Amino acid sequence: MKKSVLPALIAATLISAPALAHQAGDIIVRAGAVVVAPDESSQDVDLTGLGLPNLGEFSVDDNTQLGLNFGYMITDNIGIELLAATPFKHTVSLAGIDIAETKHLPPTLVAQYYFGDAQSKLRPYVGLGVNFTNFFDNEFTSDANAKVEKAIGTNLELDNLSLSNSWGWAAQVGLDYQVNKNWLVNGSIWYADISTDVKFDSVAGPLEYKADIDPWVYMISVGYVF
Repeated sequence: MKKSVLPALIAATLISAPALAHQAGDIIVRAGAVVVAPDESSQDVDLTGLGLPNLGEFSVDDNTQLGLNFGYMITDNIGIELLAATPFKHTVSLAGIDIAETKHLPPTLVAQYYFGDAQSKLRPYVGLGVNFTNFFDNEFTSDANAKVEKAIGTNLELDNLSLSNSWGWAAQVGLDYQVNKNWLVNGSIWYADISTDVKFDSVAGPLEYKADIDPWVYMISVGYVF
């Protein structure tokens, strides 16, 4: 009879004291694949005043990189999180022609609300905050002018491309699944308000156009709770 008491006490302790997850003071680090999918729009590159075509809007392709985010739980339900990543690289097109490349880093800081409580294995959450995007290594491809001349019959002499940095709001929704005391898996979706001034030299002189990148960002990751 006495031999059965100890296992029963251990089982009762395990049932009554589940591992806590996402409690005040926790630091959460997540790493995984993050995809930036621009939902871009811009002013038309309209050169009809020079007897040339309206080349339409700029377009920007998707890119996938290693994503990292760092979270801190202020309470069991309120946290803050910083999204970081290796630099994203995008191809910029105009009139269906790939003409340029740019890189950017989009650190994003959000305040979050986690639903459920510290004992919940599933913790859906929402976040709202601010994004800063730093564009760099902006350049026309070596064959950009040749491609454009072949398409429209005129060498536009494109050169000196620059994209201004951007500040804007950001929002997220996400879901953590706590595998055990320390490890979790995560899925999250972000939206960032990113606007930039695109400037470059051309046969028509210096040109400037406003472009909204406004990407959807998708991340699948594994996390560790400290």
